[in-house]
Amino acid sequence: MTKQESVNFIINTLYKLYPEIPIPLNHKDPYTLLIAVLMSAQSTDVRVNKITPLLFEKADNPYDMIKLSIEEIREIIKPVGLSPMKSKGIHGLSQILIDKYNGKVPQTYEALEALPAVGHKTAAVVMSQAFGIPAFPVDTHIHRLMYRWNLSNGKNVVQTEKDAKRLFPKELWNDLHLQIIWYGRQYSPARGWDLDKDIITKTIGRKSVLYDYYKKKKS
Repeated sequence: MTKQESVNFIINTLYKLYPEIPIPLNHKDPYTLLIAVLMSAQSTDVRVNKITPLLFEKADNPYDMIKLSIEEIREIIKPVGLSPMKSKGIHGLSQILIDKYNGKVPQTYEALEALPAVGHKTAAVVMSQAFGIPAFPVDTHIHRLMYRWNLSNGKNVVQTEKDAKRLFPKELWNDLHLQIIWYGRQYSPARGWDLDKDIITKTIGRKSVLYDYYKKKKS
């Protein structure tokens, strides 16, 4: 298969598997999504979805959030990990949203990435999922699969994002990044991977990845 044929095969397979695409993090507006994505760094969506209702019950907007102390926020979000940094970030960015943006979440990368504890990936998720602006946030699943599918060299997420944006049509980015995440979790995980269930990698995967998989299976 040519690279373009591989890309078309991926798109078609993912749309068959995920015609309806669930959003992994529970939220009700751009602010609650921003907080949920910030909390998900080095944590799991499942864990975050258990903790956000507890936090949002007390504060689901920046005005209520700054009434809580950093310590109170930290106590609530402790189970998601990195709570000292995340609680400071949540409190700090809530204050900035009030001071600079009338309590609203801004809609540019530059403004989002200037907020405390908000990196490029968090900004990209908010841009795509809250505002529908085309973005391709790369998480560990996308990074792994772009390498397995021989679409990126796997050196770093910056390169993987560039490659994904170059190869996939812009109007599909917002759907595709979510479809690839779900596919990675269900069919092509890092651990406990069963290639027989992973139709995409089995069909168009990087030769060295397939070779290593079968070699390990034999040993």
